[in-house]
Amino acid sequence: MSTRTVTAHIPVELAEQIDAAAERLERPRGWIVKQALQNWISLEERRHQMTLEALKAADEGDFVEHDVIETWVAGLE
Repeated sequence: MSTRTVTAHIPVELAEQIDAAAERLERPRGWIVKQALQNWISLEERRHQMTLEALKAADEGDFVEHDVIETWVAGLE
């Protein structure tokens, strides 16, 4: 697999947290950053997919009316 270097300026506190995690896990900093970015990308892809699904459902009229939600919430009190 080919790689590419990406540079980012991050707060010192975050860099220190990365260093601490790398030391604790006995892994290089780059491994920690790569794992974090892979997890974030996966999460964002899932959020995007869920948003598209929700917009499609709304377009198809598959949603709960606001007054129904308000009645339900009032019943929780």
